[in-house]
Amino acid sequence: MKTYKKFIVNGFIKSFFNVFLVMISLVFILNILKEIEFFSNKEVNSIYPIYLSLMSAPSIIFEMFPFIFLIATQFFFLKLFNNDEIHIFKYSGLKNIKIINIISFVSFFIGILTITVFYSLSSNLQHYYLQVKNQFSEDKLYLAVINKNGLWIKDVVDNQTSIINSSKINNNFLTDTFITTFDKDFNLIRSIKSDKIDIKDNEWLIYDASIFKDNISQKSDLIRFRSNFNQKRIESLFSNLSSLSLLKLIDLRQNYKSLNYSTVDVDMQIYKVATYPLFLVIMTILSSIIMLNTKKTSSKVLKIIIGLFFSVVIYYINNFFNVMGSTEKLPLMVSIWTPIIFLSLINLIMLVNINDK
Repeated sequence: MKTYKKFIVNGFIKSFFNVFLVMISLVFILNILKEIEFFSNKEVNSIYPIYLSLMSAPSIIFEMFPFIFLIATQFFFLKLFNNDEIHIFKYSGLKNIKIINIISFVSFFIGILTITVFYSLSSNLQHYYLQVKNQFSEDKLYLAVINKNGLWIKDVVDNQTSIINSSKINNNFLTDTFITTFDKDFNLIRSIKSDKIDIKDNEWLIYDASIFKDNISQKSDLIRFRSNFNQKRIESLFSNLSSLSLLKLIDLRQNYKSLNYSTVDVDMQIYKVATYPLFLVIMTILSSIIMLNTKKTSSKVLKIIIGLFFSVVIYYINNFFNVMGSTEKLPLMVSIWTPIIFLSLINLIMLVNINDK
């Protein structure tokens, strides 16, 4: 590697890690405060807030990577400006576009490591975080999972435990469903089979039910079944996709399809993670363009503020398209790629005269 390339790569990586360490420290401190508040009325070991803060911090940092890259790029160029190294590069014939190419390549490489290594780590830690947190939650008696055998729910109402298995979900209806209810000593009370259960509210409406109780089978046109779950709650239980690695997301997508359950949210998360390296490169280039338009020392702070402002705007634009995709108001691929293509075009236009700066 040529000396100037090594210098630029090392400088950018150092800036990145400095910003990364500052951000994760801030997130960790804020998480501790949040967990201390959560455990304030619970008798637990004082280590729990620290432990849970460590578990959840990487998942939050993953969402902050675009901001981290933008700020890291700004500090990288500030160092070049302050030491007049940018002028040395210019007089040596090294064009600005070459510097941007080098740090963009580094950003892409770090982005690949982010989705293959860091995201796997953060999703697993987030999964453990949710498991531990659930032990202290009011919902610890209840459980809902989706696997290749369908939707499984453990529900407890009036000291009676119901195990519910459904092979299909269609909007607010469960189809091909078995409900087995036990008393507090886990003695069988009854079993119910139905092909149509309305779960819109907490009082389920079970249509055309077959009831098995005390070795006797009977039919019922309609049964009202109280549950802690309804359609919205079941959907919300599977909304924390950041606790799933890419491989688990792909498996979950297959399970959703077998249940006839919408895969939009899972697809959004998969594509979001897969395109993350490109998004990080875009943020790096945008930050570079802003900083290379800095002429005088007095305007550097202003340029940093402008960069942060643009990062917030980009965040909300990206979030807007994600919401439009999740609610299926836009096709999935349109909602994913529109922000990336739009920002790439802006970068290309702004890069035209960058060597003259």
